[in-house]
Amino acid sequence: MLEPTGKPLIEAVALTFTGPADKAKEALDAMRALGFRESGEAVPWRDALGYSNEQLPGVFLSGARYREGLTQVELSERTGIPRRHLSEMENGKRPIGRQNARKLADALNVDARRFLKA
Repeated sequence: MLEPTGKPLIEAVALTFTGPADKAKEALDAMRALGFRESGEAVPWRDALGYSNEQLPGVFLSGARYREGLTQVELSERTGIPRRHLSEMENGKRPIGRQNARKLADALNVDARRFLKA
């Protein structure tokens, strides 16, 4: 198991918000007070994540499983997909495929297309 190093994983983050226009100035002021600054650059979310297109289905799988509060063992039991295969899928070492995407979508209450490469 990995041990914490005490160092942050990243040095900087970029945030995007959507909200009421009349609160924009208030939100910007609050973010500036926390040390954020405006960069003026918009970055596509896929690029901001730092994952390749091949890794995104696995990242989504891991996130959806976490959101549902399931372990890999529990998801394996629900879908019939071996736990080892789920781990490989989450880590981008095994493609998910259409049949498994359907099983996972049913178990995790998401659209199966999210597990397939764009």
